[in-house]
Amino acid sequence: MGEGSPNLELQAMAAQSLQAVGQVTKAAELFVGLAKSMAASDISGAAAIRADFLARAARLFLTSGDEVQAKVLVVDSLTLATATPDAAYVALKTGMSALPGITKDSLIAALAGSDNFDDLLLAALTVGDDIHHPLCLPIYSRMRQLRPDLPKVRMALVQIARMHCNYEILAVEEPLLHQDIAAGRLDFLAMETPHANLMWLADERLNRLAGYIAVRTPMSPEVRAKRHAIPHAWGQRLRIGYLSGDFWDNHATMRLLRSVLASHDKSRLDIQLFCHTPPGLAEIDGGGRSEWGEITSIVGCSDEEAESVIRAKGVDILVDLKGHTRDSRSGLMNRPIAPVHVAWLGFPGSCVAVDCDYVIGDPVVLPDSSKPHYHEKFCRLPESYQPNDSIHRPLPPASGRMVLGLPSDRIIIGAFNSQSKNTPETLGIWARILKANPKALLWMMIDGHAARQSTVRFFKSLGVKQSQLLFAPKMLYENHIARVQAADFAIDSFPYNGHTTTSDMLWAGLPVITKRGSNFASRVSESLLKAIGLDELVAMDEDGLVALATDLVNNPARVAQLKNHIADQRFKAPLFDASRFCRHLEIAYEMMAERAKAGLEPDHFDVPALPLDVTGFQRAS
Repeated sequence: MGEGSPNLELQAMAAQSLQAVGQVTKAAELFVGLAKSMAASDISGAAAIRADFLARAARLFLTSGDEVQAKVLVVDSLTLATATPDAAYVALKTGMSALPGITKDSLIAALAGSDNFDDLLLAALTVGDDIHHPLCLPIYSRMRQLRPDLPKVRMALVQIARMHCNYEILAVEEPLLHQDIAAGRLDFLAMETPHANLMWLADERLNRLAGYIAVRTPMSPEVRAKRHAIPHAWGQRLRIGYLSGDFWDNHATMRLLRSVLASHDKSRLDIQLFCHTPPGLAEIDGGGRSEWGEITSIVGCSDEEAESVIRAKGVDILVDLKGHTRDSRSGLMNRPIAPVHVAWLGFPGSCVAVDCDYVIGDPVVLPDSSKPHYHEKFCRLPESYQPNDSIHRPLPPASGRMVLGLPSDRIIIGAFNSQSKNTPETLGIWARILKANPKALLWMMIDGHAARQSTVRFFKSLGVKQSQLLFAPKMLYENHIARVQAADFAIDSFPYNGHTTTSDMLWAGLPVITKRGSNFASRVSESLLKAIGLDELVAMDEDGLVALATDLVNNPARVAQLKNHIADQRFKAPLFDASRFCRHLEIAYEMMAERAKAGLEPDHFDVPALPLDVTGFQRAS
């Protein structure tokens, strides 16, 4: 309170005592009186003390339900001094973040410095989904310290730390997670999103327990039975509906899918796109949307309205392209919309709590051993589950090492997957390779000074010098594809592989090495490599991967041979043959429809492979 203010100290203690016994309004009034008594005070720091009293009073009035008085007092407090946690709490809680001279970030910062869990919780809620906010990680770290018993806070912290490449946190938290699993303590998984769970856990049985799902009404046997029992008028053409929020041509999903959509045989299939793409993104589409099918927007529609819109189109097969990913509307699949519901492409695993009859995969990502861990039946395409676009995907000339500032006399291993996939497990494998090959460099795509420094520190703890590490910023897709060709080969991440990124690397002509996985997300690179005839780049385990990388580092002739293979097979092998993929997909839809027409329950099936055209499907221009 400042020297010479014993009376203020006593009165403040009295106000706190009133608050403690539940006399909130009286305590608030006493704090207001204290603030008024200091109006003419010459005590050092009087303005800040007065502001603090007013903020305390404001929060107490808010607690008592008097929001009007709380707002008046918090404005007075913020006029006198920078925000205290109490002032920030009232301002944000009552929607006053747009006060003159006061920014929302300054209010969040005030709460982030508090030891009150409620303050931190409000700060976290205000930050919301902006996990790149500079205060996000400190807020959740402090919440975890104050309430280590809360699994939701725990799992949010792990996810945020992974996005920030904060290995100091991950090195502590991930072993504790595995300890809990080993001890049979699995409740915390219910507080993690399915997608975040795949980033660190490659156990299909446990992946199903990740229960923090944005589906308001989970699937039920009753709704499923009702959907299958509704009479349906099948037309001469199969009516396929695709449900997604990614229908714009520069989205990663559409870099894979657009040529398949355009290749559908419109004489046999009626293609409907049920689009919840944000209008701002749809507006910057370069014109590809018009080639993909009839687009029906469900932006702004409630689930009830969207169900009615889709049902009115008489769709035979509804395909959800999002699954448990951001901005999904997979909850619509839990409504009786179409005779056949299918999950494909967006989410690499079983969509728990979502009513899909089938999941589309291939024999690599969905082996027979996975069947007990899926409620969906397997529709396995013969080569790879992942479509690829060889028509619109840029393939620029390679950028030279000199232009990129890279050494010409070193082996460079590219690591271009999302930095959130660079788990401690991944970096541990990469460290073994670098230590075994001290002349090799690892070129990683990591943005942000803090993330890079944390990565350097973690590698140092594993015995790797910073001189073996290179960093690449994010850049425009075409420039990135030109850049990555300067590497000798690329290495995968674990347990969540590169998916679109792996096919991007192969498209660019860069060999990718990986290892055998144990769930869908960790098997994707193997699937893609197999589809271009590079099974040899799939190691059976970590030791095998280290040996494979070491061989490539020391065998430039083999690296050149692999690059030549990709160049030769780019327009011959199935991986980038969108038309061939589309024909297999259409056969899959026909097989699903035939079972449904016959009144048969969905069942596992494999799509037979069409004969290969050895002459190639498209020549490089």
